[in-house]
Parts: sequence; structure tokens; C-alpha cells
Amino acid sequence: MLKSDSEGGTPALEKALAGEELSYSDGVQLMHDENLFLLGSAADRIRRNLCGDVVTFVASYYLNYTNVCAASCPLCAFYRKGTENDAYTLTAEQIVARAKEAVDQLGATELHIVGGFHPKLGLDYYEKMIQAIKAEKPQVKVKAFTPAEIFFIARLTKNSVKEVLLRLKDAGLDALPGGGAEIFHPDTRKKIVIGKCSGEEWLDAAQQAHELGLRSNVTMLFGHVEKPEHVVDHVIRIRELHKRTKGFTTFIPLKFSLENTELEQKGLVTAESPSPYDLRVIAVSRLLLANVLNNVSVYWVALGKKVAQVALSYGGNDMVGTAHSEEIFKAAGKSSGTSLEELANMVREIKREPAQRDTFFNIIRTL
Repeated sequence: MLKSDSEGGTPALEKALAGEELSYSDGVQLMHDENLFLLGSAADRIRRNLCGDVVTFVASYYLNYTNVCAASCPLCAFYRKGTENDAYTLTAEQIVARAKEAVDQLGATELHIVGGFHPKLGLDYYEKMIQAIKAEKPQVKVKAFTPAEIFFIARLTKNSVKEVLLRLKDAGLDALPGGGAEIFHPDTRKKIVIGKCSGEEWLDAAQQAHELGLRSNVTMLFGHVEKPEHVVDHVIRIRELHKRTKGFTTFIPLKFSLENTELEQKGLVTAESPSPYDLRVIAVSRLLLANVLNNVSVYWVALGKKVAQVALSYGGNDMVGTAHSEEIFKAAGKSSGTSLEELANMVREIKREPAQRDTFFNIIRTL
């Protein structure tokens, strides 16, 4: 049994346990004041009530079609400007070859496709990419192009966001990944993002996708220069959009990876966030989103596998996926790629029930 407010818990925690929706000030209180273990216990209880003890994950293959990018975000170690020797852009044929490998050899049910903001690719490049994949592997779900990419493609090609989304959906796009959200609040965003859409523009692109029947993930990049207040603001904006559209499949808090980034090189961030902060962010996110968006994913690639296991007791109910061939976090020093069996073992070790899911959180099989 959790302690009452008089024994150490805050009023915000009592509200959460009573099933009440938390306000911005409640979230800030939890980020600053709440005992971490009480907070984790509350988040874990609410997770169990909403999601049960099943921990899900998808067989996913990450396909980064280009690292050439018109943006120059200080948080990113992945982007290149096109003149470096390691700059690349994949052809449709190369993409299809990787898709075949993903499905035939790795059993992927989902292709997670994201890339840089390439300044010279037309909309037809993205359409042909999806059409070619679907022609070869019609059963695989194509989860491609973050709302930030959609916004950039629309600007570059002089189309509306809606027109870009409609054409990509017609080509076979199934869903959108949730990257590029970073932190919505402009006080933080202006320090970590250069040449990318604003938080409001990201949310607008996601809303338009949802209104066209395209579901998406949504992320938050934390552990760099943000303030706890900006974390709370970000999660509440997600909650309010999801109330309107019901279009998000899961919320994924992403821990910032420091290595090889401009934030590291300029000394703006000197160390990655400590694990207690990571767990606090995940737990507070669970409490803020409760009864609205009930899937909270733990991204083991960024957290590390051991902390990810702990995070599953701080509000997480999903482990995202196998993340084969992931390049963005790899560029910042994180290893990626694992098997369904390893993820299942990680879940069993903490006495939870592993299950493989599809892109839309339907259970395919228990493991």
C-alpha cells in the first residue's frame, strides 16, 4: 500500500492514484518533489490496472534511407551535409533489398523508415519507395516518415502537409513513427533544434495524419538541456492532442545519447542523464497520460537493457521492438538490434509476460 500524503506522498500522487487527471502543476510537483520509489510504485500500480502484466514488442527493422540533412540539430550525431565520405542516400532497389532481408531472414512485421531532411529528393522518391516495398512484401507494415519529415517534405515540394500525407497513404503508407518531436517547448527546442519544424508544427502534422486515418507513435527526447517543466508541458500537449484524435499508438520517452553530438562537443551537455532521472520521467509520463494514452514504451536502445527492465516497473508496458539495423542512436554510441527471444527473456526475468505485437498493438503471439 502506498503512503498517504501525510506520510510522504504529494497531493499530486494522491490524485493520480484516485484516477484523477493531473494538471501541469501536478506534473511539475512530481518531477521536483516526489520520492522516486513512491512515484515508481504508483506508476507501476496504474500501469498494471490499465495494461495488465503483459509486456509487448514488435519485430521491427529500422531503415534509414539517407543521412543527408538540411537541418543541423546540435542533438544529432547522425546527419551529414552531403559532402562527407559517409553521406548516403539509398535507391529504391537498395531499400527493397533490405526490406526482403528484414522480412525473410529476420521475421520483421514492421519497417521503421526515417531519414534526414534531404534537400533534393522529390515526393516521388518517397512514393516509389513505399510502392516498391509493398510490391515485394505486401504483408509488411510500412511505418515511415515522422511528422517532422512530413512537414519538411511538404515545404520542400511546395505541397500541403495533407497532400503529402494523402499521396503517401495512397502509395501504401501504414503509419508514422514518432520521431522529431524532441521537446515541444520553444525555450528548450531552440537550443537543440536548428532547421526543423516547431513543436506546434509537429503536432499539427501529426493531427492531420490522424484525421486521415494514419496512426502514429509520439516521442520525447529528454536528458539534455530541458527543464522538468518542459517535460511536463510536452507530455500534456501529447495528451490533449490524443484526446482529440485518438491517433497515437504509444508514447516513447527517448533518453538523449551524448556521444558525437554538437551538444557534447560544445560542452553544453557533459554527461548523459542519471538513471533516477530517466525513471522519474517515465513514471511521471505514465501518471500524466493515464486513462488517455495507455501505452508507454521503454526504448532499451537508449536506456540500456538493465535500466529498461527497471523502467518496466516505473510505468512502462512495451519495449518498442527488435530495432535491427538502427543507425541514429548507433551514431551516438549506442548498440542496437536484438532478438524477440532476448526481449522475451528480459521480460521474464522481471516476472512479467512477454508478447509479440504488431504495429497497432494487436497481440500476435505470447512468448
